[in-house]
Amino acid sequence: MSKKNKKHQEHEEHSDESWLLPYSDLMTLLLALFIVLFGMSTVDAKKFQEMSEAFQSVLTGGAGVLDQTALESNTKTSPDPEDVSKTDNLMKQKKELMRKETENLEALKKQLDNYIKNNGLTTQLDTKLNQSQLMITISDNALFPSGEAQVKPDARALAKAISNMLQKFPDYEVIVSGHTDNVPISNHEFASNWDLSSVRALNFMKILLLNENLDPKKFSAIGYGEYHPVASNDTNVGRAQNRRVEVSIIRKYQDGDQQIGMPATHEP
Repeated sequence: MSKKNKKHQEHEEHSDESWLLPYSDLMTLLLALFIVLFGMSTVDAKKFQEMSEAFQSVLTGGAGVLDQTALESNTKTSPDPEDVSKTDNLMKQKKELMRKETENLEALKKQLDNYIKNNGLTTQLDTKLNQSQLMITISDNALFPSGEAQVKPDARALAKAISNMLQKFPDYEVIVSGHTDNVPISNHEFASNWDLSSVRALNFMKILLLNENLDPKKFSAIGYGEYHPVASNDTNVGRAQNRRVEVSIIRKYQDGDQQIGMPATHEP
């Protein structure tokens, strides 16, 4: 074989690969283009502008798209010191308001407890302060004749005493709720225990509001009937505990999930 033919075969076996360089550049540009197109389909105009600038930076040898995205992510996750300071101040203010509120309700509870003790009403009235409210529980026989909703004449003094204490704390929501046992009632006046409990709560609230220093906008009356017992209805003692009126002074600042403006529920 001639030397000329031999050289020709070697040239064919080792072809020129210089075309790979522009091809790889083209693939890189296509990949960058697909990234931009994907970004256009998933981000808003502002994000698109940022992506476009990052794309230009890649073409001019600056920071890459991934580098710029990482930089923006780190910048956005850094909390604003001013926002942190405002949040801390709000938390401190809320804690201080909660502390003052607790002091107010503890003072009101102490007044109520002294009144109950001094008037020999420990078997008929009770007070309880928790994270949602200060509750005054009054047995039904202290307020109403059996099966009736008219407040006894001697119970009006109790209502007046409670209203006088409440007027010192005018900013609180007050809910008066009526409760019964599960013994059915049906007479010419009340078709059910629900009716009886509602009217009892309303009548007692009306007597409280005879005090003109109280704001009616802060008061509401609810009848729960037999559906929120605090004891078993299987005994006379339990049924007597379930027949009651509750006056709830609702906290304005609360921890936990207890809904503001609603009294705590009871289970038997």
